[in-house]
Amino acid sequence: MRLRSLTAALALAVPLVAATPAAAAPSANAAACALPGRTGWTDEGHDTDRTQFQRALGTKRVLLLHVDFPDAPATGEFADYYRQLAPAADWLKEASYGRTGLEITPLNRWLHMPQDSASYGFERGITFEQHELYVRQAVEAAAPYTDLARYDLVYVVPTKSASAISFSPTYLYDPAAAGIVVGGKRLKWAVTFGQDMYRWGPKVAAHETGHTFGLPDLYAFTGTDYHRFVGGWDLMGLISGPAPQQLGWERWKLGWIDDHQVACLPAKGRRTVRLQAVERPGGTKIAVIRTGETTAYVVESRRAVGGDAGACSTGVLVYKVDSAVQTGEGPVRIVNGNPGAALPTGCKPLDLAAYGPGQSFTDPAAGVRIDVGHRGAYADTVTVSRS
Repeated sequence: MRLRSLTAALALAVPLVAATPAAAAPSANAAACALPGRTGWTDEGHDTDRTQFQRALGTKRVLLLHVDFPDAPATGEFADYYRQLAPAADWLKEASYGRTGLEITPLNRWLHMPQDSASYGFERGITFEQHELYVRQAVEAAAPYTDLARYDLVYVVPTKSASAISFSPTYLYDPAAAGIVVGGKRLKWAVTFGQDMYRWGPKVAAHETGHTFGLPDLYAFTGTDYHRFVGGWDLMGLISGPAPQQLGWERWKLGWIDDHQVACLPAKGRRTVRLQAVERPGGTKIAVIRTGETTAYVVESRRAVGGDAGACSTGVLVYKVDSAVQTGEGPVRIVNGNPGAALPTGCKPLDLAAYGPGQSFTDPAAGVRIDVGHRGAYADTVTVSRS
């Protein structure tokens, strides 16, 4: 559990329309398409344990700590470190349609860690125990200067000279262990940033904070193509992807999309749905075709606006969700609607996955068919069926 706790956190990083012209209301039984988690950790299930992961709604109060080390003394201005991460608040506000905010409060003093930066094991992959020690030492150093009980989450930012702190894992507490208790408060969640924050920018904070909400990593932990599952379509996959706004399924899981914005097909049947682009608020956001106890196909509309302004393709995105699949093993898999398309500069094959009008997807084994119809400025009409 402890080693998995850390591994799960690492980052490399629709109004319905009936078949007839008369409009219909979104499915009242959206809960019938919500999948149960089966991994016991971060996954795509809707029954997230809210004692172990924080709820992704409201304003999260974040304490920003700056640390240096005997082998890496403090450098730079506090304001520069803050500016590197602060735009994560804007990202989450946009992705959540205003339902989630970050209030980041910097302590604005250097906290001196008792060990050399190279001693914590970041460059060797770091264990849960080493990571917990690092977090504990940082918050204990901060305790005389602030009340940690006022905050939901802690960000630990090392001096830029600490090259040994190479990447940015998330600390997710183990309820079976003693954990970190400071001033009588149990610290449950912290993000410790490393040198990759200068490559990924503020989106690394949004990605890592997503783990504290219970989101899994969508990139692959093994193999040579780490982004073979979702390409650049989701922040929990490739942080620097061309269209990294969260998938509609994850927005539903987090409470950013309501049940009435989900068109659910829980059994055999057929329906036509008008999907509003997930980058814009309002409307029906996803159509879900449930195919098993922990599996479903999800359909959504994507456009090159906002955080997805760099999208390599736009239109209808189709993907399979399996809430029994572990983080890093492909709990979400995008279906490539254009596998033979020529690649624009900077785009990978899966980035061109979006379907356009007249295209169809079928999974004969599951009895699923998805037909793409009319395309609007910020919406797509699809017909989904299961036989």
